[in-house]
Amino acid sequence: MEREIDLHGMSERDAKKTLERFIADAPADCKAIRVIHGHRHGDAIARMVRDPNALRSRRIVRRKYSKNPGETVLILDV
Repeated sequence: MEREIDLHGMSERDAKKTLERFIADAPADCKAIRVIHGHRHGDAIARMVRDPNALRSRRIVRRKYSKNPGETVLILDV
């Protein structure tokens, strides 16, 4: 199962808190979370999502980058 979250319009601090809660609340069978962070109006949220040390979650196994620079897929440990 894959879930999706859109962080557009949030501050970096709010986006981080929201995303960490979203990951923590994801069902155990959730294998991936597609994070829509945008890329045209600043890249602070994108850098935070892509930084391996920024998010506090042991569930994140790796990050997958797509051809769309406005999204990142977080692969989770199931």
